Amino acid sequence: MAGPSPFADQGLYERVCRRLVGRREEVRAILAALAAGRNVLLEGPPGTSKSTILRAIAEESGLPFYLIEGSANLTPQKLVGTFNPARVMAEGFKPEFFEEGPLLRAMREGGILYIEELNRMPEEAYNVLLMAAEERELSVPRLGLVKAEPTFRLVAAINPYDEVGTGRISRALLERFVRLRMDYQSREEEIRIVRLRTGSRRDWLVELAVDLVRETRKHPALKMGSSVRGAIDMVLIAERLAELSGGELNYGDLERAALMGVSSKVWPADPEIDPDEVVREILRKLYE
Repeated sequence: MAGPSPFADQGLYERVCRRLVGRREEVRAILAALAAGRNVLLEGPPGTSKSTILRAIAEESGLPFYLIEGSANLTPQKLVGTFNPARVMAEGFKPEFFEEGPLLRAMREGGILYIEELNRMPEEAYNVLLMAAEERELSVPRLGLVKAEPTFRLVAAINPYDEVGTGRISRALLERFVRLRMDYQSREEEIRIVRLRTGSRRDWLVELAVDLVRETRKHPALKMGSSVRGAIDMVLIAERLAELSGGELNYGDLERAALMGVSSKVWPADPEIDPDEVVREILRKLYE
């Protein structure tokens, strides 16, 4: 008989939270779902700590963690694995010639399989996940039945703002998940994150970068604004520019750092809109 779920350990919750800035309620909800034996779908824009939380849970619980990117090229074979063709040609089909994919490894080892951009996968890959999510087992031709260890969990993520190259996830698969929506963190938490990730001692610079990316999220010309990664990159670049100028930062350096760090992380509502101009506009407004 299986023992208690490692995800239900109160100590695990505290250890995971110590590795994060904020997100205590989200960690609590995810652990509750995993402890209940559920697969989890995380819905939120990029840069909202989804993979960071999952990595921390896996590492602190001592479970294997496999991350794969959903894409049209993610075939069932890449998920499950294949027999080594050269060895099969030489000696025939033998179990030891099977090269396991991340799904099979996670099942055998009782680990966490985290799939980013779930809605970019082809339909045939969904069918494989459906069986693993529901039955906790897979029948692999010429290999046999593979049963998942009790701690095996599927966690997936989707970006609600992304429409290009995405498809509709089947209701059958969605019903095998519980969903948690995640949004950006508070201004104070994002400031703490940027300070930790950059080591910058210029509080004004950190706050300016955080305020800039937060403004991109509500700018009418943008369909999707920047995550906190934009603020981190802006501060890191600005600090290096300051070093090259003897420690001083002028407005030109700030603008260059903002454009380099943030422009690539926003999504204009219209392809005719230049993201650089939007970033410049926000920076001027905040710097006045």
